[in-house]
Amino acid sequence: MTTDEKLAQAEMKAHGKPLQKMFNQVPEKYDLLNRIMTLGMDEPWRKKAVRYIKSENPERVMDLGTGTGDMAVRMAAEIPECEVTGYDFSAPMLEGAKEKAKKQNVDNVKFIEGDAAEMPFETGYFDAVGISFAFRNMTFKNKNTSYYLKEILRVLKPGGKLVAVESSQPKSKFVRFFFHLYLKYIIAAIGSRIGTNKGAYHYLAYSAKEFYTTEELTRLLQDHGFGEVKHHQMFLGAAAITIAQKPS
Repeated sequence: MTTDEKLAQAEMKAHGKPLQKMFNQVPEKYDLLNRIMTLGMDEPWRKKAVRYIKSENPERVMDLGTGTGDMAVRMAAEIPECEVTGYDFSAPMLEGAKEKAKKQNVDNVKFIEGDAAEMPFETGYFDAVGISFAFRNMTFKNKNTSYYLKEILRVLKPGGKLVAVESSQPKSKFVRFFFHLYLKYIIAAIGSRIGTNKGAYHYLAYSAKEFYTTEELTRLLQDHGFGEVKHHQMFLGAAAITIAQKPS
């Protein structure tokens, strides 16, 4: 097992809730690392994902794994008539999200702390569930993956959609090779310099490097009850917006 894998494995075992301790320790640097990892394109990608959600004319949407609230605040601003919920297990992250909402002067968003494996919402409550760069944390070598996916499916109304912005695997072997080098040597190194939790940033780079291909992700979602799954790849395939529909 490599050093990166050992660091990632150690962080995932923290306190019985995979990754919770890690994300409680990095909120002040998390946004910055996202900008660096995506070369500043994470915001345009979120904007595109919100357009997909908005096109469904939703009344209630959730930003699952909201973190510091980037996607939730954007949804609240762009769909003002919609009830938006930001949901996350990290209280420090949610404090940052509340500050963002206050600065953006949006009042149709609320933030709730809780476990994604057991959410306090009625079955079929949401028209759409958005996830922005938190999906791989729920599904990458996570013992609770099945619980998370089944719970997302449960809280979606029939015909509702999961819209996830996440890292992906370029189909070109040439592009994939250099993308993996970038993650392993540049992102991990930068993360170690800007933050105090070295394991956290090694995990973020390692999980992006090893995350599913679009084909593998489609199988995972359909195996857990989702119907049609579409992927819109970006950044030469290094990222993708995945749209998975709950059967009607």
